Amino acid sequence: MRILVTRPQPSAAATAARLEALGHEAIVLPMMEAVHLPQAAMDVLALPHSAIAVTSSETFRALSAIRDQLTPHLQTPVFCVGAATADAARQLGFQSVIVGPGTGAGLAHFIASTPTNLEEGLVYLAGVPRSPGFETALQGARIRCRLAEVYRMSPIVHAPKTIENLLLSRKPEAVLFYSHETARHFFALNALATKTAFHDMRLLCLSEHVAEAVPRGIGHIAIAAEPNEASLFALL
Repeated sequence: MRILVTRPQPSAAATAARLEALGHEAIVLPMMEAVHLPQAAMDVLALPHSAIAVTSSETFRALSAIRDQLTPHLQTPVFCVGAATADAARQLGFQSVIVGPGTGAGLAHFIASTPTNLEEGLVYLAGVPRSPGFETALQGARIRCRLAEVYRMSPIVHAPKTIENLLLSRKPEAVLFYSHETARHFFALNALATKTAFHDMRLLCLSEHVAEAVPRGIGHIAIAAEPNEASLFALL
């Protein structure tokens, strides 16, 4: 199957390699790129805190630029949204990594139910834009949190001709969407071609929130049973 991968690099290349190992043809066309702001993390980590929360592995890619400065914080408990983010935390040297259930809201509820001393509150290392689920649920649980925005996802403006040529010469049978913002930007770029080019295409989304960014009435939308890549691949 010919599959279009829209997620940012370097994740897109890793996904493409996994798809090709399964016998698919992967077309990589990232819609967003990350701008890293690691100093924001150091500023907030310098303040009192009991634990760290992270809802995207991109956070740890941003922190890799200041790896040497993280040494005093590597023993601090880190609550990660899911397994992939936890793996990224361990690769950077964090020693006390706690794996959440896969969603931001689920992670907040998990933290609230975990017998961890949070007297000095959480530090939330996050990106822009992001889903509000984690912060909203955290507020509902009355857990104090300091936010640091350590990366920003910036749209890649592909020329309309680039998209048109791709759809004509290597039209994908399926498109993988990993984030709401990526899907929104993808269809904004393809607004004129949407009703025809994607009419019979399979649009595979990591979650319901991601699927909400897909225009109604086009393609065949399917949503992963769990918010992880294995569940997304199971839709192929």
